[in-house]
Amino acid sequence: MIEMRLNDFFPGNKMFISQSLVWFVWLIASIFYAYQYLLRVMPNIMLVDLMQQFNIDTTIFGQFSGIYYIGYSLMHLPIGIMLDRYGPRKVMTGCILLTVIGLLPIIFAKQWMYPILGRALIGIGSSAAILGVFKIIRMTFTEQRFTRMLSFSVTIGLAGAIYGGGPVSYMCALWGYKAVVQLFAAIGLVLACITYFIVPDIKSNHKATILADIKAVFTNRKVLLVCFSAGMMVGPLEGFADVWGSQFLKHIYGFETTTANYLPSIIFVGMCFGAPVLSLIAEKTGYYLGTIIGAACAMFIIFTLLVTGGLTIESITIDFILVGIGCSYQILAIYKASTYVSENIAGLTTAVANMIIMSFGYAFHSIIGFIIHAYGGPEVHQSFAYGISVIPITLFLGMMGFLALGFLDRITFRKLSVNANKSII
Repeated sequence: MIEMRLNDFFPGNKMFISQSLVWFVWLIASIFYAYQYLLRVMPNIMLVDLMQQFNIDTTIFGQFSGIYYIGYSLMHLPIGIMLDRYGPRKVMTGCILLTVIGLLPIIFAKQWMYPILGRALIGIGSSAAILGVFKIIRMTFTEQRFTRMLSFSVTIGLAGAIYGGGPVSYMCALWGYKAVVQLFAAIGLVLACITYFIVPDIKSNHKATILADIKAVFTNRKVLLVCFSAGMMVGPLEGFADVWGSQFLKHIYGFETTTANYLPSIIFVGMCFGAPVLSLIAEKTGYYLGTIIGAACAMFIIFTLLVTGGLTIESITIDFILVGIGCSYQILAIYKASTYVSENIAGLTTAVANMIIMSFGYAFHSIIGFIIHAYGGPEVHQSFAYGISVIPITLFLGMMGFLALGFLDRITFRKLSVNANKSII
């Protein structure tokens, strides 16, 4: 699809340029996705240095880390619209530059308010990473390859988050944290330049108003059913692996702190390397909803067994790898949501889907914490079992939602078949 457009920009050996440039454009978008992941986890590595430089406590530092997600979430809708209407070249370049600007206060500022504003800018710019990946893949690859290429991009991004912390920490110890921030700012500038000159500037001819596009997405019942069902299934990643997993394993299974902290990270490793596996299954079978339902069923069984407290450390390790693979359902769900709308608002739809699914993470954090508190707080071991029990319940609800969606798809298919037969007659 894009090969013809790329050849207009780069005349010459068309076959070589079209194939090589397609992959390079995708790689640049994926590197931006990994880059923003490193910027996301960077404060954790530089915690002590930043607290000493600006004379702040852990509460204020937590606000600094958290404001990233405010900027990240709030800009999903505007950036999704801009990508659809103006193309990824200018939007992604501008957003990469925003992340670079957001790093500068750490180097030059004397007052704490400027790093806070910078962190918000990093969040805003970073929201274009995954949305840009969505758009680039749709532009450069066939529809059948969307989930496969998205899974590869997610693997690159998660690998940066999982394995990038060690080298960054080493460089901070060797050169100092400000030098490392300067290095990341320089990398961002190079990445912005490459993006501007390599990514094609393709604009949409879409004439509908922005409000009409937003209405088309939010009034599509199938899109909303996908988003909310997928949100119900985000508990293993957002509620367990992110926050409550370590404490649950310490209180319910009696594991030592090191073991309890390590085991939940296996979920991220499983997702990192399992994303292409789940996407390949869906692609080869052609049944995306069935693959999502299978992932939900597997995670439901694992977490139902987990909350009983009867698993061994060996079985938990294997189960968490499987959970990580299952968490890759988000790739398939976001793709599925985009198939229920026209091509000209597919970018907006993926942005809305990602935004809604992410918002469920906050709900899981809060609800699990509330239940733990209601049953006696952290001092009562069994309260963690009650809190984590929310996850298998919502996994079951999400699975039912996707089953209902499959039923709706079947009804739609039958209606189309009947209408096609009537037109032939």
